[in-house]
Amino acid sequence: MKPTHMVFDIGGVLVHWDPVAAFAEACGGREAAMGFMERVGFRDKNARADAGESFADLADEIEDTRDREIFAQYLDAYPLTVQRKIKGSWTLLDAMKENGTPVHAITNWSAETWPRGLTAQPRLGKVFDTLIVSGEERMAKPDPAIFALFCNRAGVAPEACFFVDDSIKNVEAARSMGMQAAQFISPKVLRLDLIDRGLL
Repeated sequence: MKPTHMVFDIGGVLVHWDPVAAFAEACGGREAAMGFMERVGFRDKNARADAGESFADLADEIEDTRDREIFAQYLDAYPLTVQRKIKGSWTLLDAMKENGTPVHAITNWSAETWPRGLTAQPRLGKVFDTLIVSGEERMAKPDPAIFALFCNRAGVAPEACFFVDDSIKNVEAARSMGMQAAQFISPKVLRLDLIDRGLL
């Protein structure tokens, strides 16, 4: 079955996400910021925020006072992390929109950082027919439930969807729910996938 609906991940597919940029000034440079992020377990904390936890609660877990203060600045600095579009992906998205293909998104993104991200990339809040923001739903990829939620909200069968994500775990979860899916490698590779599936 050829898919008739396109479903994007956002971070790493449509926009570059650079969390180091949020901490570089406070830490005195990117290398020091990366050390800080490792020290406080940023990746794990961010994943928990994507699934609905608050950054204030996550900051409270950090024992060192200065580290806690730096972490607490993340929300205000967040727009710095999503400054750069992946332009080739947007070209493909726009081509599908022009062809009348429904274009959706399922993103792992905190409910607190999402509106701040929109200040840097406002089009993300307007372009999708159906948008699932994990933090708002208190569930995140690769939980199969978020794909079921999307299909229910969009009113579309999983088999009718082609999903692209930079995480292979998320791709495999989408496939387990019946979606056609591929890992994002580059806009050039995605273009070939879309042509192969009749979406371009």
